[in-house]
Amino acid sequence: MIPFLDLGAAYRELKAEIDAAVQRVLDSGWYILGPEVEAFEAEWAAYCGAAHAVGVANGLDALILALRAVGVGPGDEVIVPSNTYIATWLAVTAVGARPVPVEPDPKTHNIDPTGIAAAITPATRAVLPVHLYGQPADLDPILAIARQHGLAVVEDAAQAHGARYRGRRIGAHGDVVCWSFYPGKNLGALGDGGAVTTDRADVADRIRVLRNYGSRVKYVNEVQGVNSRLDPVQAAVLRAKLPHLDAWTDRRRAIAALYAAGLRGAGLVLPHVPDWAEPAWHLYVLRVADRDGVQQQLGEAGIGTLIHYPIPPHMQAAYAALSLPPDALPMARKFADEVLSLPIGPHLTLDDAGKVIDHVVRIV
Repeated sequence: MIPFLDLGAAYRELKAEIDAAVQRVLDSGWYILGPEVEAFEAEWAAYCGAAHAVGVANGLDALILALRAVGVGPGDEVIVPSNTYIATWLAVTAVGARPVPVEPDPKTHNIDPTGIAAAITPATRAVLPVHLYGQPADLDPILAIARQHGLAVVEDAAQAHGARYRGRRIGAHGDVVCWSFYPGKNLGALGDGGAVTTDRADVADRIRVLRNYGSRVKYVNEVQGVNSRLDPVQAAVLRAKLPHLDAWTDRRRAIAALYAAGLRGAGLVLPHVPDWAEPAWHLYVLRVADRDGVQQQLGEAGIGTLIHYPIPPHMQAAYAALSLPPDALPMARKFADEVLSLPIGPHLTLDDAGKVIDHVVRIV
């Protein structure tokens, strides 16, 4: 059996460090925010090359609070990818705004910058690119269009821990960058967790207040905030894992390179990496015409795979009110029918990756 991802492997590798980190929090008696969260925020900001980091409860909250912090609210429009996990859209509607989808670049699967300008209306307030699968979106043209029209850029980097765009780590290109530390992420906690990074002091301050009931002084509430605070136990776990993130990313890159070499010429559409991108390889996503059949046969051979994502947001019942027919966004629908994610976690051995290649080539 080759699982899609062994979630327990990271803990087994770092058991002593993680156990010590959790015990440190338990012994401290400080269980909400406090020094452990502040230390992780400083370390994560430094890693991302950002001036500020603010820990929140999860990745969706990071997106919601980021949108609120840059002034997006009811009646506004936010440009989003048509091809993404639904959380990207949920954040937009959670603040009362309307998601305006733009189709992906057929090579990278990320939002196509050439489609953004046509989607801008007088109601547009922000662009929300996603660094899907850990592959950086093409930020320079996105930022240029946004600055030309006075729009905020909120990046969804939930899958891009350690990825680089034109040599610089994702973390502060736009106005604010949103992170998830869900256990399956490249940098994952032992439960939910999230953060934002930014070079804008005003945005960081606004999110710190919003995450804590709208308060910076106890019982003094400046705005209507929420309870969305990164847990100190999770912060401690993330601090234990962070020094290993680059080595884990290198392992992912080695697997991706093996897949690329072994699957070339097999009749599949393999991931395309532009010259300016250094992916974090959160996922290795290929496209295959008979996706369901291939997935079934791989499963029967003991190889775990997943589909990211089987139903595009515009086809979900949650967004029926937008009245977008299935064929309104044909690229998103096509990808949903063809994408298949192969195992690529940092604890997958190269030998097992070779077995995955052998089975895929034999099946397709």
